[in-house]
Amino acid sequence: MNIKPLADRVVIKMQEAEETTKSGIVLAGSAKEKPQIAEIVAVGPGGYVDGKEIKMHVKEGDKVLTSKYAGTEVKIDGNEYTILRQDDIPVSYTHLRAHETPEHLVCRLLLEKKKKKKKKKKKK
Repeated sequence: MNIKPLADRVVIKMQEAEETTKSGIVLAGSAKEKPQIAEIVAVGPGGYVDGKEIKMHVKEGDKVLTSKYAGTEVKIDGNEYTILRQDDIPVSYTHLRAHETPEHLVCRLLLEKKKKKKKKKKKK
């Protein structure tokens, strides 16, 4: 693939949706949930967007969680990719602990954010 995103854009390849549930039920194509886990295949250089400097915090090969319907889906050389802004990537797997699933990570990050807010309120 020879695609280079501009500015704060990122190109990702979504992981395949699971074919079976945890209990072993085989899912039909329409019953599969859209995956939110992806791998970054290309990263833009960053730069200035709307007068603000944007530094890229992700790199090629990172595993990330994305918003369900974020970005623009494109098909290149028979492969499906999604082009989106770095801001549409709320979680990178670089923060994932060994025993955590992506869902655990999101919960942990939300709890940490709430704790920080409480500490700030107590200081005031």
